[in-house]
Amino acid sequence: MAQQHLEPTEPLLAGPVTGDALAGYLRAQATEFLRALRLHRESGGTTAAGPGAGPDAEDPVDAARALRRSLRRISASLHTFRPLLDADWSESLRPELAWLSGTLGMEHAYESRLERLLLALHRLSGAVFPSQTVGAAAQANAGSPSHPAAPDRGNLTVGAAKAGALLDRQLTLARTRAHSTALQALGSSRFHAVADCIAVLASEVPLTQTAPTTDLRPLATAAEERLTDAVTALPLVTAGHPYNAEALIHGLSPDPAPHPQDAPWHQVRLLLRLHRYAREVLQDTGTPVDVRLLDAGQALDRHRDASEAAAAAAQAARTPRIAPATAYALGVLHADQRHEVEAARFAFQQSWQKQPVNT
Repeated sequence: MAQQHLEPTEPLLAGPVTGDALAGYLRAQATEFLRALRLHRESGGTTAAGPGAGPDAEDPVDAARALRRSLRRISASLHTFRPLLDADWSESLRPELAWLSGTLGMEHAYESRLERLLLALHRLSGAVFPSQTVGAAAQANAGSPSHPAAPDRGNLTVGAAKAGALLDRQLTLARTRAHSTALQALGSSRFHAVADCIAVLASEVPLTQTAPTTDLRPLATAAEERLTDAVTALPLVTAGHPYNAEALIHGLSPDPAPHPQDAPWHQVRLLLRLHRYAREVLQDTGTPVDVRLLDAGQALDRHRDASEAAAAAAQAARTPRIAPATAYALGVLHADQRHEVEAARFAFQQSWQKQPVNT
């Protein structure tokens, strides 16, 4: 029997939602970007909290997240509702927004990936690493119902410490480079040009002449249909099985290319985000919140994180002249993260197939 999920099922609106709603949404997001940028500058201008950061380090991290959040929403709105916006303006701004959002997010991505991998190594082997906090180590040591600690850690513990040190060196170096790149980007003329465009957007949205009388809902529906088509093409039957040996075998091969199974899921994650943001544009006009989309989005975020962590472990295992015990620990870590990938796909399948219930 299909699972039931309580959510509002009222009709969206009786009348059309015009371009004025889009203009208001874009102005609000542009204002949020400017506010976050001011906070980011006042708090020191970093994009991720280092292991030795003080209690005030969360302010710049929160500001950087707010910057990326507003950039994603502006870019998604320009993509979904581009027929209602000045074509030259939107097509020139969208790549710049994607560049800035990606640049600002890389440092945090490397930091989170390292933390995820060290926690997994500790859970699997019991080894404690210098960059781990006491609370994080205790959390990993405790395990969870879905990820219990390994019963026999003897062979794994031998190489886990060196594997953790290798990952720490590689990902910390990548994070440092990403930090330098972000600082250079924030001081560049390219960034100031983007900031100036967003500052203008906060007061003036370049809509087409017909936008004030054009309904937004057909464009939002088209975004939903693209998402539905992409989900239909996913191997959800495979996602319903607890073990996917093909993904594990590919990850342990010498080929450093990403696993071909992952790309369609990453694409669905992007389309789901576009759909969610399109609904946000309609939100103030009466669109109900779809909790199912939030759950599915969280599952796909976990899928992306586990996939990238597994790739990082596989890349570390290809380091020349590492000890066999280190390579063994990295192989076990890679397999663990690929199982996390499969668990995230299963969670997405369960979330997506839930049926709404009239309340």
